[in-house]
Amino acid sequence: MKPFNQSILAVACAAAFSSVHADPTLQQTSTVQNELEQITVYGRQNNVVKDSGLATKSNMSLMETPAAVVVVDKALISAQGVDNLQDLVRNISGVTQAGNNYGIGDNLVVRGLGANYTYDGMYGGAGLDNTFNPTRSLTNVDSVEVLKGPATGLYGMGSAGGVINLIEKKPQFSEFHQLEAEIGQWDTYSVAFDSTAGITDKLAYRVMAKSARSDGYRDLSDDRDEAYLSLKYVFDQSHDLMLSAAYIKDALAVDSIGHPIRIFNAQSVDGKTAGQVTWQDLINDPKGKGVQLTDLQRQQLADSLANQDGLTPYTFGHNGIISPMAKDNQGEEVRFKLTHNADLTDDLFLNQQLQYRNYESGFARQTGAYNYVYWNRNGTINADPRAPLVINDVLYPYAARRQEYRQVQADERSWQYFLDLRYDFSFAGIDHELLVNANYEDRNIAFEQYSIYDADYVIKNKAGEQIYQGTLPYILDIRNPNWAQGSFADHDPLKTSNYNKKVKAWGTGLQHVAYFNNGFTTRVGIAFNEIEQAYQHLGVDPRYSASAASPTPEQNTSDNGMTYNLGATYMPTDDISLFVNHAKGRTAYSILGTITGTETDRDDSQSLSNDIGMRFKAFNDQLLGSIVVFQSARTNLQYGNPEFEAGVSAANVAQYFYDGKEETTGVEFDLNAEINQQWRLNVNAVYQDARDKKDPNASSFDTRQKGVPYVTSSAWLTYGASWFELENPIEFSLGVKYVDDRSTNSTSFGIPDGYVPSYTVYDSAVSYRAARWKLQLNINNLFDEVYYSKAMFLGGMPGEERNAKLTVSYLL
Repeated sequence: MKPFNQSILAVACAAAFSSVHADPTLQQTSTVQNELEQITVYGRQNNVVKDSGLATKSNMSLMETPAAVVVVDKALISAQGVDNLQDLVRNISGVTQAGNNYGIGDNLVVRGLGANYTYDGMYGGAGLDNTFNPTRSLTNVDSVEVLKGPATGLYGMGSAGGVINLIEKKPQFSEFHQLEAEIGQWDTYSVAFDSTAGITDKLAYRVMAKSARSDGYRDLSDDRDEAYLSLKYVFDQSHDLMLSAAYIKDALAVDSIGHPIRIFNAQSVDGKTAGQVTWQDLINDPKGKGVQLTDLQRQQLADSLANQDGLTPYTFGHNGIISPMAKDNQGEEVRFKLTHNADLTDDLFLNQQLQYRNYESGFARQTGAYNYVYWNRNGTINADPRAPLVINDVLYPYAARRQEYRQVQADERSWQYFLDLRYDFSFAGIDHELLVNANYEDRNIAFEQYSIYDADYVIKNKAGEQIYQGTLPYILDIRNPNWAQGSFADHDPLKTSNYNKKVKAWGTGLQHVAYFNNGFTTRVGIAFNEIEQAYQHLGVDPRYSASAASPTPEQNTSDNGMTYNLGATYMPTDDISLFVNHAKGRTAYSILGTITGTETDRDDSQSLSNDIGMRFKAFNDQLLGSIVVFQSARTNLQYGNPEFEAGVSAANVAQYFYDGKEETTGVEFDLNAEINQQWRLNVNAVYQDARDKKDPNASSFDTRQKGVPYVTSSAWLTYGASWFELENPIEFSLGVKYVDDRSTNSTSFGIPDGYVPSYTVYDSAVSYRAARWKLQLNINNLFDEVYYSKAMFLGGMPGEERNAKLTVSYLL
């Protein structure tokens, strides 16, 4: 029998906490503290995390878990000086930045597919195609777990890639108070306070607060204020209740473009690269349809070309195309959660969670600015406005055209409820866990967007009369932009989006785990889920779309079906386990997408995942590693029927098909080790081929997913040196991260071979703890590598230059 021993679990969790702070007073655990609650269960043995409940919601050893799970503990987060989720992904194989993320929020993908964000298993915002998205800090996070593949049965409506679960810090009955301050480059500084203690022998609290400011690399500022409060009341050893609240207010600068790729199409000049063409190759359109350049202008255009134009971003240092009219993404988040745990009997365990979350955000960003150089598009060379800019017979080879600025206000409110009831029993000499669960969630999103444009954007009415033209000035040189004067409102904005979207989902599931005496563990889970979506258009500017100017009645659609998880693990020895897993999930096909009555019978987007893996231990359980071969897919995706013509096609000719998919195959490697008291190591790597197979009629069919590299790998090594008879060792850390090139291909923009180059970056840290003080210096990008950290839309986001951060902690 494998009972859920809360006392052992609490001691393990307390050990994890105390190992971070290295204060002997924190190693004391009272009887009440032994009942420490964690929705996602994890423990630490010999400083290597070996248990996780993320895949099964039970206290299961990772060696027995038939699913791909990776855990990043607080010790590694602290050693790297990481304070946000985006910087943490280096430690998790298969988790990367999404392509085309416009610089807003986390927007991470797991195995090239969308990710769900949760706090202790509860919805944490965004995912599911949201275009507004918080950037999650790690201020109140003890560890991060990632479950790869769909998990609808356990976590409700979810994304195809998996679940990124942030485990928050909880009240402790052992008294602990800490002040922490950070200073760094670009006028970066922060002050944080963390306090927890028992108020009575049954009631404990935790309070955390942090205020952080930074001008940021390339003036991408980051201001954030956070406050967290949690109260835990323990009725007895088998029954507790916790109320937690979070408030986060931040303002983050938005760079939607980064450094753009100049639009030079090699196929338009017989495959010659930008470094090979001469001005004679840049011929004018023979039919006289495109922009006609003089010989001198063609020479000027050819002289502006560099070898990598049309392929990689045009690098211009710290500069960027960020207009003064752009406004920070100002987000405000409020979360309240009530968590109830009860051991109803020695073998029957109940967990309930109820959460309310509200997230508001608003920003103004530049989303379009394209430097057209040369392109034969649909048989016309340099068809205006997709052409080099010429004003009064003057050519501007580095001009940016077709600019758009978007101003967004969004408000998302959600309720979520989970109930998990687990029964542990033995039958026929086999230990069993039976989990019955139910979930309900209700999300309401109000979204409003205004846009302004340059003169390339023209709207005409049905009579062909011009009724709108953008007033923004062209950017004449992306290297030294001439910005528009005035405010966003001064440039005749159009309301281009205005709607309310509602998504409700509920489900119930049953999961069985069996522990056989011969080394086999099996998991079978099945769930029923229903998703209801409603969309109400509230009207836009009649100049933008006369047909959509007026509000329309609410449209509704719903769908339901079964999901499942099937897995098995075999342990031939205590140090080796083999597992297989097959899972099917369901999700809303678009949280922000429109709904029409004709979609009533459309299946929701589904996800499938297959895993074959091996885990291994060594060095007396101080090393744990895994290798997983996987195939993951998001299915039932919409694409247009090329034979459909509005108003002409017969009723039996479908406008859309719904059998498109996104698919990723690959192999992952993760390893954590504390070989002895001096050496600690984290290594991870992935090879993944993420393919877009959505529309078989499109030229982009079966091409690489934008922004997803074939190969990523990372390592972090820490050595504790006992020098000079110091009380504690000095810890030295060195990390290296490699990211392969990432596709930014876009046939529709004339750069089908565009990509962001690969890079390797080294980071380092040194820390020392004496008595109640801890000092830590992190130096990132040690060798000052010039690289692009993200693949943007037709460009790349410059990565930070070499920088340093000093952190000082004091235990009160």
